[in-house]
Amino acid sequence: MPADLSVRLILLLPLAGAIFSGVLGLFFPALRRSETLIGAICTAAVALPFLIAVALFAGFEQTAVVPFYTWMAAGDLNIAFAYRIDQLSLLMTLIVTGIGALIHLYSVGYMHGDEGFWRFFAYLNLFIFAMLNLVLGDNLVVLFLGWEGVGLCSFLLIGFWYKDLKNSAAATKAFVVNRVGDFAFLMAMFILFKNLGGLDYDTILGFANGLAEGVVPGWVHWVVLLLFIGATGKSAQIPLFVWLPDAMAGPTPVSALIHAATMVTSGLYLLARLSPLVLASPGMMATVAIVGALTSIMAASIAMTQYDIKKVLAYSTVSQLGYMFMAAGVGAFFVAIFHVMTHAFFKACLFLGSGSVIHAMHHVEHELEHDGHGHAPDHHGHHTPHEEEASANPFKHPLPYDGPFDPQDMRTMGGLARYMKTTNWTFLVSTLAIAGIPGLSGFFSKDEILFKAFEYGYDGHAYAWLVWVVGLLTAFMTAVYMTRCYVLTFRGKERWPQADRIHPHESPWTITIPLVVLGVLSIFGGLLGLPGVIAHGEWNWIHHWLGAPYGGPVAEPVLAPHGEGFLLIEWALLLLGAAIAIVGVLYAWRAYNRDGLLFDEKVRRVWGGLYRRASDKYNWDEFYERTIRRPLLTLLAPGMARFDQDVVDGAVNGMGGVTRAASGRLRRLQTGVVQSYAVAIVIGVALVLALVLFA
Repeated sequence: MPADLSVRLILLLPLAGAIFSGVLGLFFPALRRSETLIGAICTAAVALPFLIAVALFAGFEQTAVVPFYTWMAAGDLNIAFAYRIDQLSLLMTLIVTGIGALIHLYSVGYMHGDEGFWRFFAYLNLFIFAMLNLVLGDNLVVLFLGWEGVGLCSFLLIGFWYKDLKNSAAATKAFVVNRVGDFAFLMAMFILFKNLGGLDYDTILGFANGLAEGVVPGWVHWVVLLLFIGATGKSAQIPLFVWLPDAMAGPTPVSALIHAATMVTSGLYLLARLSPLVLASPGMMATVAIVGALTSIMAASIAMTQYDIKKVLAYSTVSQLGYMFMAAGVGAFFVAIFHVMTHAFFKACLFLGSGSVIHAMHHVEHELEHDGHGHAPDHHGHHTPHEEEASANPFKHPLPYDGPFDPQDMRTMGGLARYMKTTNWTFLVSTLAIAGIPGLSGFFSKDEILFKAFEYGYDGHAYAWLVWVVGLLTAFMTAVYMTRCYVLTFRGKERWPQADRIHPHESPWTITIPLVVLGVLSIFGGLLGLPGVIAHGEWNWIHHWLGAPYGGPVAEPVLAPHGEGFLLIEWALLLLGAAIAIVGVLYAWRAYNRDGLLFDEKVRRVWGGLYRRASDKYNWDEFYERTIRRPLLTLLAPGMARFDQDVVDGAVNGMGGVTRAASGRLRRLQTGVVQSYAVAIVIGVALVLALVLFA
């Protein structure tokens, strides 16, 4: 298939799916309930582009630019709708469409019965279309079109259940915070165009590759900083990370697709795509690495205190994104993309697994509401003392929690492995993968990030030592909090009311099949990037595919050659990373299997104020409330109220008044008298003849 036709189909099929689902739902209300039809068409609209991308991947020989038409042309500005097929764009396309197709299939079962089923799939397909524009575009303007498109779709999907005002508020928060980063991105594009006269990648990268060492214009540093600020918005880094945890308000497939596997990796893709330009600014690279390290350890500490299963995974995502920025900050852009890929496998599996759990716990909630005997529980979701005594309390330990029953709260779960075997083993595999257990996908990509940080420090870049130490601490914390999440959810005694009588069930096949596929990828996906100590790096496929020394588009820093003894250091670092992961998993496994929720009480007493600060999420939202939102509202609210009343309302009401006045006068022309109409016709004919004769 020709490259231009392949790109057209990859882009237009998801757009066609979005239009199909939207039109069907808007104009054919009787067909809105055709879930099988809508689900099949919209899933195929993503699965077929994946197959086409596989064919392009298999037959790839060299970079190709596919131009369609000129979008904007004014003076020196010439922006084409052109798309780029190279190693980086193909890999990202495979991730977006492959993971996206699985999540679409999953959504068929998860969203079954929702009145907005058609609307949800229209938004999902539209998101895939926007994301493909982002990763395939051949210039920053087309990339920015996709960048804003995924932001819009994120707003629509996070606030999908808009009747709940908390969901609407979370969607608005995500939209507003991302606009801050997007403004910085726009400023970077303006500076680039002013100095280079173009925004296509060939122009930008040709300039960056031509820079002599130490001879870098000052504006380049500002561009890299602004690009990084834009990336912190999409990829949830300090200080713009606050939107992502709240984004869990959306349906779980949204969390898996947008906030684990695709949209949040846009910032990493941007830095990797422009890696030669980023490498030209070592000072900004240090900023990228340090911000990534601080984000990583901060989010990991918060995750250790959360009980909402999706919030644990949300802060875990922020932490893992910090790992990716650490890699970019030490020049290991291909490793950052490697971790993007493995993270897409195990984090999508974890999010979808949490959705399967929530799906089952909603069944428990439904049973509790009816109580099996026609009796509803009290307002906390618990039963009367007499009923509790009769139910033979199954708890191994007292439950230090008496809040309302919540299908997402791990404190009301436990023992689900008995009822949800497929969800259990896929969640366990993904947990061990993100923890970094040797042999699984997360081990290879995370170990490579830690090694590159150490190597960059060894080469004389002092900040890389800090990044490496923080990375080791975060790796241990990740192993602990993810094992905690698994054990509290799937192991031990059941902790929901009437657990001896009310049992959850495994999810349908549309949910479990994507879990199995992602679970397998979580096991074997890391084999694409085996460590450099094995066969002298010859088996590190991802490096050979993306790295500039092998003809790839991702640049690398030039480091001093290592001595023979460095090989022993590499093996030692590999073993250290494996040991940290194993110790973290075993420690948390033993502690939470033995004490359950009571172990959290012990941790809370030991860490005291630090635990409270982490539990309060370091009061980032409160800080923004005090320093930005309240002052702005106090300053602008009176003026905005007057503007709304006098200008906005005045304009609307004024247009209505003008329309009424004009229609009142025009109405008088309709007299109903035939003679008046005849006179008007004669005058009209005379005017036409006059124009013809005297023109």
